[in-house]
Amino acid sequence: MEEAICEAEKGLSEGGIPIGAVLVKNGTIIGRGHNRRVQNDDPMIHAEIDCLRNTGRIGSYKDCILYSTLMPCFLCAGAVVQFQIPTVIVGESQTFEGAEVFMRSHGIRVTNLNNLRCISMMKRFILDNPDLWNEDIGTL
Repeated sequence: MEEAICEAEKGLSEGGIPIGAVLVKNGTIIGRGHNRRVQNDDPMIHAEIDCLRNTGRIGSYKDCILYSTLMPCFLCAGAVVQFQIPTVIVGESQTFEGAEVFMRSHGIRVTNLNNLRCISMMKRFILDNPDLWNEDIGTL
């Protein structure tokens, strides 16, 4: 999770939304990414999608773990289900409920760490950037 948090902080330092993700296979990080919607003016580049794109083709994802600082939305949860990533470890879902029920309904193991760093980073960002946050989660 520490590396996912570093990705989130990197995104924030670039003027973006502080959400980060890493993909781990056999104990090794094979991909990382962060939300780049603002930086790239692209609504599809969520942290988990950026992470998967940066990982590249690996054949099977069945022995991977996806770490994300925030509960994945339906877009990102759909990618998790599509690529059959069996385990998602999440920093928090207090600031955004996301698609936990959807992932669980498809057999994905979801662990929510309720990480205080993740929670405080998102709460601070939402307080400072409500319009950008509401755009990101589609509630504008």
